[in-house]
Amino acid sequence: MKKIILLFAGLAFLTFINQAQTVIDYDSNVYDTVIIGTQVWMKQNLKVTHYDNGVPIPNVLNNTEWANLATGARCYYSNDSIAYDSVYGPLYNWYAVNDINNICPAGWHVSTNAEWQTAETYLGGLTIAGGKMKEAGIVHWNSPNTGATNSSGFTGLPGGMRDPTNNFQYIHENGLWWTATAYNASSAWSTYMWYLNAGVDHNPGTKKYGFSIRCVKDIGTGLGNINYIEKVKIYPNPAINKVSIEYAENQDLKMQIFNVVGECVIQGKLNNLSKAIDISSLSKGIYVIKISCVDWTMQKKLIKE
Repeated sequence: MKKIILLFAGLAFLTFINQAQTVIDYDSNVYDTVIIGTQVWMKQNLKVTHYDNGVPIPNVLNNTEWANLATGARCYYSNDSIAYDSVYGPLYNWYAVNDINNICPAGWHVSTNAEWQTAETYLGGLTIAGGKMKEAGIVHWNSPNTGATNSSGFTGLPGGMRDPTNNFQYIHENGLWWTATAYNASSAWSTYMWYLNAGVDHNPGTKKYGFSIRCVKDIGTGLGNINYIEKVKIYPNPAINKVSIEYAENQDLKMQIFNVVGECVIQGKLNNLSKAIDISSLSKGIYVIKISCVDWTMQKKLIKE
């Protein structure tokens, strides 16, 4: 039986942390986020297997079936989810990007071509932004992974693609991400990074290709409005029996803790009367703690030891 524990936890003195939030999708995948200029991006490729309203995204294995689709679908490189899902996530066709059911979590959307370009401009322009956005080293990228420093924290990965004609290609060589921007009736804009170049390229590709997806935070929905410095501290993490919350302003907050299957196991209000959350009743494992008020919402991974 799902256990709900109502409690009151307090807010302490002014504390600032210079980091972005986490966000959780329909399947309870937890994503770190990174701030680039005025934008908040997911730090990992999207991994969801359902749209945000719970409608499944079909996993299509057969290449002929994939090529004939005009509706949303996903797959895994070489149809091998065990080898590739945990690092790169699925490859989606553009019909999944554009589906009315929405593939990103609430408050997020598939990045547009313009939003990619805004991030690249902030990072110094197309000729060098790829190096600042690619994961450094050659654990996932082929050598020499030219110019890769990941100084932006974006951590771009070379997940390759699915070509409806030539099947799977370019793992470890190319990172390819859909944008939400259509080019014409049969094509849409994509963003491209390469192991032999520090730049970024933008190309229209057939909507039947399978590419990775990155989501970006909606403007004016909360998380993006506090992208300068977060005013919430959650500690210790990992924790054993109690978690303390410190918040910089005198404002009532709502607190919820979710388990890995998305069930709320603890909830309550945070105010200025107390400051500790009792988590001794929780089993050891990974949770998501969500804190929200009228103006914003933040989520962080919490480890219970």
